[in-house]
Amino acid sequence: MTDSTDTSHAPRPHVNPYWAGFALGLVLLTSFVVMGRGLGASGAFSTAVATTVHAVAPAHAESNAFYAGYLGDGTTHPMKDWLVFEVLGVFVGGFLSGALANRLKFVVEKGPRIANGPRLAFAFVGGALMAIGAKFALGCTSGQALTGGALLNVGSWAFMMCVFGGAYALAWFLRRQWL
Repeated sequence: MTDSTDTSHAPRPHVNPYWAGFALGLVLLTSFVVMGRGLGASGAFSTAVATTVHAVAPAHAESNAFYAGYLGDGTTHPMKDWLVFEVLGVFVGGFLSGALANRLKFVVEKGPRIANGPRLAFAFVGGALMAIGAKFALGCTSGQALTGGALLNVGSWAFMMCVFGGAYALAWFLRRQWL
């Protein structure tokens, strides 16, 4: 028989967002000090795509300027790039954080007016648009907002204003899916 006051399996409260932002700033500073560059994720995915294309069609990958840029000079394997390990660390860290906070569960977050299929389709389309935008902007939101914003890059600040402006403009059309 279990006691109704037993909270050992209850999810822990979320971290204070101000402390989380402060910690993220320290991670960014550490990245600059240790690696000599800021944070970002899209480069890791581009490296993975270039490596996959190179495994399937090496001549094409080596003759393509985009892929060749991510393959390196041939002295080290491109998947040994530190951004690849950063992204893997994000996945592992997110999993461990969820496990330690008792928040691991498989669920599709959605409002009551939308089924799982359309919700997942919206998520896929949104992710694809963000990936295309990351290539146009020459960096993902973490690279543009965190690293570029910290360096006071005008393009990064303009990118983030467009991200927030676009999200605000689309919210009216999409919020009925969540209410």
